[in-house]
Amino acid sequence: MQTLSNRTEFAAMDDTPVNASPPVSEARVNVRGGIEGARSQDLVAEEVPVAMVYNGVSHAVMMASPCDLEDFALGFSISEGILQRPDQLFSIEIKPGEDGIEVDMHIAGDCYARLREQRRNMAGRTGCGLCGTESLAHVVRTLEQVAPQPLPSDKAVQDALSNLKKHQPLQLQTGATHGAAWCDPQGRILLAREDVGRHNALDKLIGARLRVHGGQAFTEGFALISSRASFEMVQKSASVGIGTLVAVSAPTALAIREAEKSGMKLIGFARPGRHVIYARGGEAAQEKKL
Repeated sequence: MQTLSNRTEFAAMDDTPVNASPPVSEARVNVRGGIEGARSQDLVAEEVPVAMVYNGVSHAVMMASPCDLEDFALGFSISEGILQRPDQLFSIEIKPGEDGIEVDMHIAGDCYARLREQRRNMAGRTGCGLCGTESLAHVVRTLEQVAPQPLPSDKAVQDALSNLKKHQPLQLQTGATHGAAWCDPQGRILLAREDVGRHNALDKLIGARLRVHGGQAFTEGFALISSRASFEMVQKSASVGIGTLVAVSAPTALAIREAEKSGMKLIGFARPGRHVIYARGGEAAQEKKL
């Protein structure tokens, strides 16, 4: 099995190690109830405060797994609209401390000016990516239309789903993390990222793909997430041009509306042998005209 503390395939932008500390620790446990020879040690997922710092000013603190933090920084910056392009992020430095980890980023001046105007200071949690948002206007952002892409075949969705666990070593060891994967049109998983937070896992995936593929990162294929499809997961996906989002659990009504507005295809309840198509981009509207 690969070493979890060195999972990122891509070189960091400086000499800082990609991961500040291992995302898994051992804990002493006492198992009760019908398990002979149960271990007294268990593997548990680490969860630490990670501060996103832009040009010396802290912007957001997210509870996250301490791995693939460079991917997290870039993906978060793009999906939150702080940056428009990866080349607007000049450098990243990971600074572990007693209270958590600072991800210190140097970004383009015009991006930082816009960030200051937003006056947004979040205290994020793994279950909610909106904690601390300053006003209702900042919640549902206007998204550009995603480029039309064909709906994945049923076989592609099922093939990707059946292989997702193989790409979730943290989840297999701890049972406490979410996964986000990028799949090609045939359903082969090309890349996956994990985190204790579902939003974070998706941001890490976005950052990892953008590092290597830039503007072509999401032109062909679909994203698969191990969680429900909240509207923010749809927003993050649409913001980088992901045309299809497949979720293991249910979408919310707002997520479906946002997907339809942006032209995304949204699939939920992806389980072995079945899945439900909730939004088909522009296909449904075209069918009504015929």
